[in-house]
Amino acid sequence: MAGNTSPPGSSVVARALSLLYAFDDHHRRLTLTELARRADLPVPTAYRLAGELVAGGALVRRPTGEYVVGRRLWDQGLLAPVQTGLRQAASPFLNDIHAATLATVHLAVRDGTHVLYLERLSGRASVPVVSRVGSRLPLHSTGVGKVLLAHAPREVQDQVLTALPRLTPYTVVQPARLRAQLARVRREGYATTVEEMTLGACSLAVPVLRPGTTRDAGPVVVAAIGVVVPSLRRDRPRLLAALHVAAQGIGRSL
Repeated sequence: MAGNTSPPGSSVVARALSLLYAFDDHHRRLTLTELARRADLPVPTAYRLAGELVAGGALVRRPTGEYVVGRRLWDQGLLAPVQTGLRQAASPFLNDIHAATLATVHLAVRDGTHVLYLERLSGRASVPVVSRVGSRLPLHSTGVGKVLLAHAPREVQDQVLTALPRLTPYTVVQPARLRAQLARVRREGYATTVEEMTLGACSLAVPVLRPGTTRDAGPVVVAAIGVVVPSLRRDRPRLLAALHVAAQGIGRSL
């Protein structure tokens, strides 16, 4: 069942939102029954509200009867400040990395206990990449995710470390080992993964720092940028230098 459900007597808005929140990266198409179950709503209520959302463009009902998120909702999501300001500031720097490395380039932020991908520039077709713009993946198994987790509040780290799913044979699922990696990320300023999210793909990522808003406040990690490549054995110094230059440029632009 979806995490955002609406209790009996909740408002129409809350129930409509529960339908929208029923969709996630693993549930992109839902039948009416599935939609009602994940939103914790009676089927007739889900049918009526879904019809209104379809009429408004927030959902689309396929000929198969399945519901998917509508383009209108996607367009609205792109107006969120975290999307527009950060993506616009990062765009020229991400393009520079992509042109220089021919790697898949990511811009991501933390969304609760997941990493949310705001931008992806595709690289070599031979490297398997599961991320998409708007997708949410585990923090512990991705390069950008490890950067964001290393700088997340302690309570977020504790929550993530209580459940570390193994996505490949190389995913780090031992809490003590992951804590040691996060400490190294904070100390060295970058994170790596080797086939932890997808076999055949390695990643390298660095934080994007925004200056503190007051004189006494230090810089704040607002995002992470990274690359996905077949191997880090040979090009790590060159890739890391390109990422650091880009991260500094993005931080100055914010």
